[in-house]
Amino acid sequence: MGSGLRAAWLTGKTRPVEFRVAQLEALGRFLDEKKQDLLDALASDMHEVRGCVEAWVGTGVPLLGLPLFGLDTWMKDEHVEKNLVTQLDSAFIRKDPYGVVLVIPPWHCPILPALVPLIGAIAAGNCVILKPSEATENIRTLMAEVLPSYLDQVEAPHACPCPEGTIKLLENKFDYIFFTGSPAMGRTVMTAAAKHLTPVTLELGGKNPCYVSDDCEVHIVARRVAWGRFFHAGQTCVAPDYVLCSAEMQEKLLPALREAITEFYGPDPKVSPDFARIVEDKQFHRIQALLSSGRAAIGGQVDQQERYIAPTVLVDVEPSDPIMQDIILGPILPIITVRSVDEAIDFINARERPLVVYVFSSDKKVVKEVLERTSSGGFCGNDTLMHMTLTSLPFGGIGESGLGRYHGQFTFETFSHQRGCLQRTTALEPINALRYPPYNPHKTGLLDSAFIRKDPYGVVLIIAPWNYPIHLLLVPLIGAIAAGESKLCSPCVGARQDLCVG
Repeated sequence: MGSGLRAAWLTGKTRPVEFRVAQLEALGRFLDEKKQDLLDALASDMHEVRGCVEAWVGTGVPLLGLPLFGLDTWMKDEHVEKNLVTQLDSAFIRKDPYGVVLVIPPWHCPILPALVPLIGAIAAGNCVILKPSEATENIRTLMAEVLPSYLDQVEAPHACPCPEGTIKLLENKFDYIFFTGSPAMGRTVMTAAAKHLTPVTLELGGKNPCYVSDDCEVHIVARRVAWGRFFHAGQTCVAPDYVLCSAEMQEKLLPALREAITEFYGPDPKVSPDFARIVEDKQFHRIQALLSSGRAAIGGQVDQQERYIAPTVLVDVEPSDPIMQDIILGPILPIITVRSVDEAIDFINARERPLVVYVFSSDKKVVKEVLERTSSGGFCGNDTLMHMTLTSLPFGGIGESGLGRYHGQFTFETFSHQRGCLQRTTALEPINALRYPPYNPHKTGLLDSAFIRKDPYGVVLIIAPWNYPIHLLLVPLIGAIAAGESKLCSPCVGARQDLCVG
């Protein structure tokens, strides 16, 4: 698998910025010219009547142009601080591509987690094998059959239909693996990567809590929570997975949520052109089984033939119920009552760290307290999902919710090896002689002075010998200036002594 890409990578043709930009522009043409085909494929896979508006919004198309404008800057060598003995040398960090990388997007969101890593991998100069999910058959076919005609099939990212399973694919050696999916499959990916010591990014989702304090504007909270939970029929890893609030807030929140759902999807969400269906039968049955937890205060209707599950809010949910044991990835929102923000924080901290923590409160102190006392991949106060729109923010999990980060420049950095480089001068060998054996106290003392940071002395005198008048004057002068000496003096050989400023 990928032998042609490996050969292409070894030629070095993917490294020049011109090649990378050309491939990104070609990917842009693919998204522009095949937009309707992508929408039709999404509609077939997701059963959204109005062309999968929500899925298309999340394709990452707005992110595509970003590397085209920032790539030159991102690729530049990053020059770093030097010590005394390397002042005349060049020390820098080179952003090298890894080589042949594997990108595996999930079943529930087939475009965004495929395109955004793909864009970053191309921008970083890698060759890519893209492994679309078998669950979204139409998207997989389109990616496999059409995308290679836009991108260089030998030297550039390559969409692979991969009839073999993901586990079989992982037996091959890759230089980097980017996986989005479940924690269970993430462990499988990491185990396979360990065989070849391959670095990985794992985006695994998690049970994202949403604490709602008593001092909120309930109708605003209801609209933002309902949008975040039922966007794409809840099949997003960043959806609020459950609400924590007081019993009093629950009584206010339920009618407000019912009103928001009706506003978004009408009195019968099943006939709404904007409400998606579950991607595949296996996932439909899994999500349907979760409805046995608690009691459906809103929704609860299902249609197996259409893989439809209504926007549902559950109450009387216990922490031990099945719906609280794993990420939902469906249009179900459980509510668990707590007595205070402290109890909510304890509830969150007693579980695995989520991909994102949400909190709603009119009191900034409450928002700050939840932020400071919890740990998660990301955080969003007084809204849901919107932190995803900022490419200036890294996106990724922690612990059970993932490993690594991406979005915007962070994606480029993820697919770039930070290569530490030092280019030395061959001059000044007498100074370099200090590091060669045999060693003595005088040499070790001088080496300590060169490598250990010390305070400046103040006024220093520099005396250069006749046989190296320039090098052995400039090197100590550079070091003294770097050390912060307040005044420097060198003997005025062959010059007028009365003009000396020392």
